[in-house]
Amino acid sequence: MSILKLKPACKDYLWGGHRLVDEYNIDYDGDILAEAWELSAHPDGPSMITNGKYAGKSLREYLEIEGMDVLGTHCRRFREFPILTKFIDARDNLSIQVHPNNAFALQNENQYGKTEMWYVLDAEPGAFLYYGFRREISREEFRERIENNTLLEVLNPVPVKKGDILFIESGTLHAIGKGILIAEIQQNSNVTYRIYDYGRVGKDGKKRDLHIEKALAVTNRIPIVARGDSYPHVADCDYFTVDKLDLDGRLTYRMQGNVGEESFLSILILDGEGTITNRGEKITYRKGDSIFLPAGSGEFAIEGRCDALMTTIREKASPIRVGIDIGSSEIKMGIINDCQQIIAEEVYPFNRRLSARECIDELGEKILSLLERNDIPLEQCIGVGVGIPGTIDRRKGTVIYSNNIRWEDVPIVQELGKVIPCPVRIANNADCAALGEELVGAGKDYTDVVMFILGNGVGGGIILNGEVFEGGAIGGSEIGHMVVRTNGRLCTCGRKGCLEAYTSIRALIQSGERAAGHEVTLDEIFRKAEAGDIDMQEVIEQYEEMLGAGVVNIVNLFRPQLVLIGGGISEYAERLLPSLEKMMREDCFGGAGSSIPDLAVARLGDKAGIIGAAML
Repeated sequence: MSILKLKPACKDYLWGGHRLVDEYNIDYDGDILAEAWELSAHPDGPSMITNGKYAGKSLREYLEIEGMDVLGTHCRRFREFPILTKFIDARDNLSIQVHPNNAFALQNENQYGKTEMWYVLDAEPGAFLYYGFRREISREEFRERIENNTLLEVLNPVPVKKGDILFIESGTLHAIGKGILIAEIQQNSNVTYRIYDYGRVGKDGKKRDLHIEKALAVTNRIPIVARGDSYPHVADCDYFTVDKLDLDGRLTYRMQGNVGEESFLSILILDGEGTITNRGEKITYRKGDSIFLPAGSGEFAIEGRCDALMTTIREKASPIRVGIDIGSSEIKMGIINDCQQIIAEEVYPFNRRLSARECIDELGEKILSLLERNDIPLEQCIGVGVGIPGTIDRRKGTVIYSNNIRWEDVPIVQELGKVIPCPVRIANNADCAALGEELVGAGKDYTDVVMFILGNGVGGGIILNGEVFEGGAIGGSEIGHMVVRTNGRLCTCGRKGCLEAYTSIRALIQSGERAAGHEVTLDEIFRKAEAGDIDMQEVIEQYEEMLGAGVVNIVNLFRPQLVLIGGGISEYAERLLPSLEKMMREDCFGGAGSSIPDLAVARLGDKAGIIGAAML
């Protein structure tokens, strides 16, 4: 079943009337119906499904069962259902109010801010609403006028009639006036800061709360210029795109369309009656109905007499992502544009004295600061990716265990998501580095890439069909801890003979020092070997032998198109490549006649992890 018909959540705010029951067929028994939340997955009032196998379930429950893919690929940037649509009947004036933007709302209310649009369904003669200020005012004057009840003197009253459209961006002071009936499409939020309420009292007999300090912090005090850039749409922004459908039932009786994989389609029926068909299913509609077609529903048709608002989610304009690479000594982060280029970055020390929660809070502050310094609105960010050393549960967004940074059972996605209003993804930092190289580095012409990251430890990332390989179990791959010599050297993991015990930089230096009888550096080992030092040449040969064994094992298992050598050893990797290539030809199953992968040195250095994390 693709077509969902929804029953709204009903709100009896004191300023409401009864027209939504009388004229819009809303099933409600109360005396006052101020708002009908027609399409809502918000916990304060989810709409209910009335047809098919999900009848009786809420839209929230439907999404939990079917998964967020029913919203479409353009909605992947949202943590939750992106919009809320409603009918509003203002029998009396609504309070003077303002909605915060995402950054402020998430920090202070733990939910999104609100940008919205109004379509005026009806308005009594002389009806008007407030929309911003007549003139620019200072914060001090704003506060003073709130306190002495003269705020209305500086507000901008806008007369309205049926069919008028207004776009209310977050931070715009506004209020619907009495005698106005409105259809509203908004961000999925219920955050409102009330500034002025005409001295009214609520059901408890007390004056309703005002939110003056928060309103002062978020209100745009410059007069608003009405937007005229939505053509050919009724409204168009990063949060929703709204189109108007008019079928008069005579000359125009049928409309056909297609719901692709990019976005769901919401149809809010403002007037008329008829049928909607999709995939052999047909339902009837009438004035006041709300219809939902999930992404990928395919071709549909609307027939009859119909006046409707049709809402989809488009691709975000000029999106950016944030990539973070957490290491044991420092944290690197960067802002990535839609060409996978780092346009701004920052590196700061990893503070081991901080708890995991304190580190995540600091990380959130650093992200917001980096965006602000580069004059990039938080709303442009469609995702944050974090690469972390250790065992990761990507599905739950948890760091299970990381010895390098001493984290255990840390719900980083949940905690960081409280600050950043977009999806947060995590992966092992070696996987992130491999993904970065596969996207824009040495592996950009390949879809199946294995990368060995040879540093103080040995990590690795496996990219198959362009995606990070995790396997069926939590934690992903641990290339460095495959055994290449039974009962061999003791590894940092406690086992013997692991690849890391032989091919980490630390292991190579220790081998060089044993051969030389004194301390040596990595550069000295390679330089002396090039100069003909027999002992150092043997050290390099043994290193190549162990690394080659690891490479051959991985090639036999995954048959990648490309093997990359990265990490600190990559500076010297050109010296290693001929031996590794020879071992692959001789020792890989099937020999030279089989599909031997290409071999190359990683190009992006320490930027690979940032780019890969951003693109998770």
